[in-house]
Amino acid sequence: MATIKDVAKKANVSVATVSRVINNKGYVNDETRALVETAIKELNYIPNELARSLYNKHSRLIGVLVPHFDTQFYAELIEGIENQAMRLGYKIMLSNTQDNKQREADYIQIFSQYNIDGIILASNAHNITKLMNSTMPILTVDHILAENVPSITSNNVLGGVIAAQKLISGGARYILELRGPSFLLTVSERSLGFRQVLVQNNIPYLSHDGDMINPDVSEIERIIKDNPQIDAIFAQSDFLAIHTLYILQKLGKRVPEDIQIIGFDNIVFTKLVSPNITTIEQPIRRMGELAVESLVKLLNNENLGEFHRVLDVKLVERQSTK
Repeated sequence: MATIKDVAKKANVSVATVSRVINNKGYVNDETRALVETAIKELNYIPNELARSLYNKHSRLIGVLVPHFDTQFYAELIEGIENQAMRLGYKIMLSNTQDNKQREADYIQIFSQYNIDGIILASNAHNITKLMNSTMPILTVDHILAENVPSITSNNVLGGVIAAQKLISGGARYILELRGPSFLLTVSERSLGFRQVLVQNNIPYLSHDGDMINPDVSEIERIIKDNPQIDAIFAQSDFLAIHTLYILQKLGKRVPEDIQIIGFDNIVFTKLVSPNITTIEQPIRRMGELAVESLVKLLNNENLGEFHRVLDVKLVERQSTK
């Protein structure tokens, strides 16, 4: 593999001159620049990006922290982040924390070592102090880390309101709310909007907290069996909704005739099950794109406009509601 010294030798210039051409810093006359660029091409020389980032003080790398890769939500989010980063001349360093505090801390350290320009945090942070003390700009997606850290989120309160209104309009009189961990802001906000509508309409409800990706299906089945008055279910993720649909079918319940179901996210699988699942759609790819746009503005010391940006959600009606 060719080195910068090989390029300098072939072009008959100094290593410093080659470095100025590569990094586009300092004066180099057109004739010398052409010689260096020709030598780079002929030798198939690939510059050391880490060395360049240290020289330029900018890596054009964005670190992305996610809790896992195995859901469509994060797949779409990452796609939006990566595509927009490339459009703006950046690359991403993607890190799967597995929702583990030590792994998250290790990746934050790696980001620092690789001179990452900024971080997009798309998971529940376990190392808030470490992140807040970092010199790297941070932006959160689907979460709010702190008032002084910019964020991109969906209007989760509105999503909860829409879900409740849809179920009630279909005749629901006793609703089961299946949530994720209650300490998550997205979960509490969806519940806030959902419960406001139920209280306003004097609709009783039952709530259960669990894992939104890999729920305890036996526990959900027990709750449904023990509460035969349940005639509608709001699942705070589409994965929860799909698991619940299979449970209801196992129990011989008809959807939506006996029990209505509404999910959240609008992942593709909601259209592949039967009946298709009504859901609340949030603009996942757009959240990823805006996260990059906003972070790049931060890096360029530009005005963000909205510091905490909230995107609208909408109802996607299918067959699991009336």
